Amino acid sequence: MKQQVKFILAGTTLLASQAAFANWSSTVTLASDYSFNGVSYTDEDPALQASLDYAADSGWYAGAWTSNVDFGDGGGIDQELDFYAGYWTQLNDAWSLDYGIAYYTYLGTTNADESNYPEAWVKFNYTSDFGVTEFNSWYSWDYFGLGGGHVIGMVAHTFAIAENHAIRISADTSNSLDGDKWIWDVNDKSYQHVRAAYQTSFKGFNFEVAAEDTTLDYDTGDFRVVASVSRTFSF
Repeated sequence: MKQQVKFILAGTTLLASQAAFANWSSTVTLASDYSFNGVSYTDEDPALQASLDYAADSGWYAGAWTSNVDFGDGGGIDQELDFYAGYWTQLNDAWSLDYGIAYYTYLGTTNADESNYPEAWVKFNYTSDFGVTEFNSWYSWDYFGLGGGHVIGMVAHTFAIAENHAIRISADTSNSLDGDKWIWDVNDKSYQHVRAAYQTSFKGFNFEVAAEDTTLDYDTGDFRVVASVSRTFSF
């Protein structure tokens, strides 16, 4: 669920939520980097990701998502496997709401599961003649299994530049609520991340090329360009 990419083309949300799909689906993604809020989770190497999702007509959905990972710390974690469930609803002609909970697990060495943690999210989408604006937030009360609270807030806007071509611009901030549990940089309990992405689709494949940067002062949070291709199969 972490890296389910949103493609909003010509004003139409193609992957706005799992509720957009009927019943069972699977999305397979090949990315040049697994970048989460601007931080590389694969030590700037490529990632192969896949999900299995179920969406009910009522708006409830659930699924699982996996990706290879490499935190570059010699800790032996090499795979992430996430489980999630949520609810999506159209509030009116302009606004939609998505909320849910996920549990992120890590595989590799015998101690890999010590990094497992839960996270809840609330997301609002506003659709207008100018595109789709997102107001998203995530909260964990046990970030990476360390017992500290962590909050992410994001604002994003996607607009069409031509039929089947769109730009998505986003800005988010990651904030540790307990500095002695998680400090992102030398003395910082928070950092900021900006991202600009071009999105398109062709013959059932979704493509994205994004440039992003953070205020972090280490290599896996530096400026980078990330490309991905994905395809969703419904069954």
